[in-house]
Amino acid sequence: MSGHPDQASTVRAAGCVLWRRAPDGGGVEVCLVHRPRWDDWSFPKGKLKRGEEALAAAVREVLEETGHHCVPGAPLPTARYLVDGRPKEVAYWAAEAAGGAFEANDEVDRLLWLAPEAARVRLTQPRDRDQLTALLASFPRT
Repeated sequence: MSGHPDQASTVRAAGCVLWRRAPDGGGVEVCLVHRPRWDDWSFPKGKLKRGEEALAAAVREVLEETGHHCVPGAPLPTARYLVDGRPKEVAYWAAEAAGGAFEANDEVDRLLWLAPEAARVRLTQPRDRDQLTALLASFPRT
């Protein structure tokens, strides 16, 4: 097997910006998960399994990482970045939470529901704000 790093195959992953109507009726909240391995706050996401469609992977990852079922909606911008020198692409969708309960697990030890502006500040990676901005733009103005 020969190959140059620039020919490295892209790591494909998928996730959702999970949202719900705020319990007080005042707008929406978005879900952030804390991953102890990276000590970061991000949206639920993960790598595609062999032969898996990106949307199916996104819904599976939401359930695995948050304990919540979801109803996927509009596609959001794809994140592209390097991980250990390999290109990674994460496809994202907006997804409304549809019931469930969080239990801490090996991948995710904490979960927060935050108002969008609080989530924007809490996100570890500035690039994740693109998906949040697109989510908010997808909601009808009332």
